Amino acid sequence: MRFHLKTNGKSSIYKQLVAQVETAVHDGNLKANEQLPSMNDLAAELGISRETVKKAYGILTEKGFIIPRQGRGFYIADPSANKRPQVLVIFDKLSVYKQLIFNTFTERLGDSSEITIVNHNQSADLLEYYLDENLDNFDYYVVAPHFPLDEATQERVVKQLKRIPFRKLIMLDRLQPDLKGGFGAVYQDFENDIRAGLTEGLAYRSKSNKLRVIILPNSLYGKEICKGVKRFSADFNISVEFLDSAPDDIRPGETFLVLNSQLDAGLVDLAQHIQRAGLQVGKDVFIISYNEFDMNELVLGGLTTVSTDFRQMGQIAAEMILNKNLQKVHCQFKMYKRNTF
Repeated sequence: MRFHLKTNGKSSIYKQLVAQVETAVHDGNLKANEQLPSMNDLAAELGISRETVKKAYGILTEKGFIIPRQGRGFYIADPSANKRPQVLVIFDKLSVYKQLIFNTFTERLGDSSEITIVNHNQSADLLEYYLDENLDNFDYYVVAPHFPLDEATQERVVKQLKRIPFRKLIMLDRLQPDLKGGFGAVYQDFENDIRAGLTEGLAYRSKSNKLRVIILPNSLYGKEICKGVKRFSADFNISVEFLDSAPDDIRPGETFLVLNSQLDAGLVDLAQHIQRAGLQVGKDVFIISYNEFDMNELVLGGLTTVSTDFRQMGQIAAEMILNKNLQKVHCQFKMYKRNTF
């Protein structure tokens, strides 16, 4: 094969060599047991140093793409041979929900892969840094693309994600709307999911006369979720009010939807306001919270939630790697009915 190097590009020469060999192997342009040029020959052909070629060949050897044979040179490895994929997981932060995803993901993969996890903390700068350092070092990149939704940040994020070969990219928990291509994704649809989840709740309580939504400033997708709530309220002629904190005027028959983590101040504050009003959760006033995890069975005697299935999300992502078959899958979303509703 012929290599095409960009000497004025951002990517180092050795990284370009690694990436082009990997792509040629995946595309079938380099076959198992095919011999590569010697380090001296390739360096002379491309006009680069032997040390640069040596570094690229060393990385390719470590990753299992090529095999050095004593006295004979370097050969393309047999892709059917046992090779543990290297997986880089880039979460926004390690919340209880990400922990559920990660635990299921690692359990499903078992010992078949080697996994590294980092957090970008919703910073496009950190995402760029991790890709600069690791773009050629992993077989799969599992990314949770949770970043501020302003146009400038989203453009930067899309630009960075496009650096990852789509055959290696699995997007987790959110489908980046401006990114098109053959990458994998296991995601929730915030606007449509909440509408479907609340509609499911009508089977349990069709006579709730008012829905009051508490959305705190740290709810990244609050606006998208509220669009779905408005559609739900219009469909079924249910009064809806949006608040940024628990109100003092709580009346019997009202249902609250809390759009933040179950154990933070928002839910605690609401429960205290209900108690001070002399009302009982699950009997006089009803609560639905957003996102599900095991502790909800204990909170307020059993906290009803609407949520994507985080365990399913981790399992499906792992199976894409095991089966080498990247797809786009909308993860299951439903209501988990308990005593508060």
